[in-house]
Amino acid sequence: MSLDEAKINGWDEFDVIIVTGDAYVDHPGFGSSIIGRVLENSGYRVGVIAQPKWENADDFKKLGKPRLFFAVSGGNTDSMVSNYTPSKRLRHEDAYSPGNKEGMRPNRASVVYSNKLKEAYPDVPIIIGGIEASLRRFAQYDYWSDKVRQSILADAPANLLVYGMGELQILEIADRLKKGTPVSEITDIDGTSWKMEVKKWKENKEEILKEYIEISPYIEVSKDKALYARAFRDTYYEQDPVRGKGIVQVHPKTVVVQNKPMRPLKQEELDHVYELPFTRKAHPSYKERIPALDMVRFSINTHRGCFGSCSFCAIVMHQGRVIRSRSVESIMREAKRFRNMKGFKGTINGLGGPSANMYGMDCKNWEKNGTCKDKLCIHPSACPSLNTSHDKLIDLMQRLREMPGISRVFVGYGVRYDLALLDEKYMEELCAHHVSGQLKVAPEHYSDNVTKVMKKPNRETFEKFEEKFNEINKKVGKDQYLVAFLMSGHPGCTLDDMIENAEYIRDTDKYTKQVQDFTPTPMTTATCMFHTGIDPFTDKEIYVATSPKDKNIQRALLHYKDTGNHSLVMEGLKQADRLDLAGNTWNCLTSKKKRGKNGWW
Repeated sequence: MSLDEAKINGWDEFDVIIVTGDAYVDHPGFGSSIIGRVLENSGYRVGVIAQPKWENADDFKKLGKPRLFFAVSGGNTDSMVSNYTPSKRLRHEDAYSPGNKEGMRPNRASVVYSNKLKEAYPDVPIIIGGIEASLRRFAQYDYWSDKVRQSILADAPANLLVYGMGELQILEIADRLKKGTPVSEITDIDGTSWKMEVKKWKENKEEILKEYIEISPYIEVSKDKALYARAFRDTYYEQDPVRGKGIVQVHPKTVVVQNKPMRPLKQEELDHVYELPFTRKAHPSYKERIPALDMVRFSINTHRGCFGSCSFCAIVMHQGRVIRSRSVESIMREAKRFRNMKGFKGTINGLGGPSANMYGMDCKNWEKNGTCKDKLCIHPSACPSLNTSHDKLIDLMQRLREMPGISRVFVGYGVRYDLALLDEKYMEELCAHHVSGQLKVAPEHYSDNVTKVMKKPNRETFEKFEEKFNEINKKVGKDQYLVAFLMSGHPGCTLDDMIENAEYIRDTDKYTKQVQDFTPTPMTTATCMFHTGIDPFTDKEIYVATSPKDKNIQRALLHYKDTGNHSLVMEGLKQADRLDLAGNTWNCLTSKKKRGKNGWW
């Protein structure tokens, strides 16, 4: 992070300089750190500029000019999500910053950083990547400005965009630039997007469309919601490294070209990445703790990918549906290293991936044919071709907890409970040894109308899981509980659905503080629905609560016991013609009191 540190290594310049919106934490849970370690392992000299001040270009010059390129990331989350709440208010804390301080990164960080780097070093290539760039690679609805923005490549002066998990792409880019290939000629790497001149596109369109598909131009999707939904669907269908095709989208001043997705890392490659010499510490220059590190410092990532395909989640568009699992031996070696680390007290506090219990699962069709274009792996039920056995995961958990120096291994979150129900042995292992008293699960909603749109398991499946969880805990003599996470305002959720949800919570004593309002983030199916009011896969209209008032009423119904929400709950009951739920009897969601000429409150 400084030229003095570089001199200790005998370096007088850097090959690559990473600019990130997060504090610099050398941990495999931080994307910029993985990219840095991967480049370093291949012999490249890597510098990091973390959370630079962006008022001018001075901070961007502090490591000098890199020999090859700048690699820019907004951080582990989209900068707008980091900076704003679902109600578009500025956040007062940022877990990826020292001392949890807010205001350490600009809005649309990747664009701002790229502009400052171009100002500082006009001739140095800029490669953007990470969640923010990856999920804004085409024209996308931006919730915070309430408009369709151009591809981030059209807004930022970057040469290339790396989307998805970027280890293979970034190494290929570095190797080619090292050999002297101009960045303008690097246009054929899978998992990257690049810019083409409009004139060249017009002259070569027919030839290009032999290998690529074209989606509606920015100008059209920014005005026509049906075309926006269709463009999203076409993009979604091509998100597969085996059968997927490249995609072209025309913008007013440039043409954005996305090559097909990069293949997932092989098991030995994934093992290698996670066994690089991460210190699992924040950079020593920081005087205050970084909360995001506290959450994951002694956790282990076992796999990548998720075939759950939840509508509100972007993992399918970033990591993909294919599961790539690390070997048991690699995970054991990582756990073994924990024992010599300061602060480790014998507890691995997280074991899993995007979904904790998809480790070791696969499909016989993935390698040859890719994921199915016309159906999902697990919704509405598990595909017969999908291997849903938990045997490999059970073996891993057993071996970890038997390791000397490891006292506890917890799986506190991320369990896909419809999968867990398919394997009682896994549930017994989980309850007996790997829950710390509470298991966090995410039914998200208790109305089947809504979970169907979310592509989540229905209420009956959750009830079966809860029943089995309680039964097994009683059997093994454990007093453990489920903590359910719920969501309000998701597309497809009507006021009637929300009242049904509240009544179910009331009747089953499932009142919880663990709730969130749906936030439309780039490149999710739910965000497409929120913007267009259309299900992109059926072309049917779908209800969306878009006004702040409607969203607040839905959120209030989840916390109907909070006296501060009574007026919103009452308003919702009036709109739904459900004043039978206003009163002082046991089944009411809010009290009913006279308030002068304004009627009932």
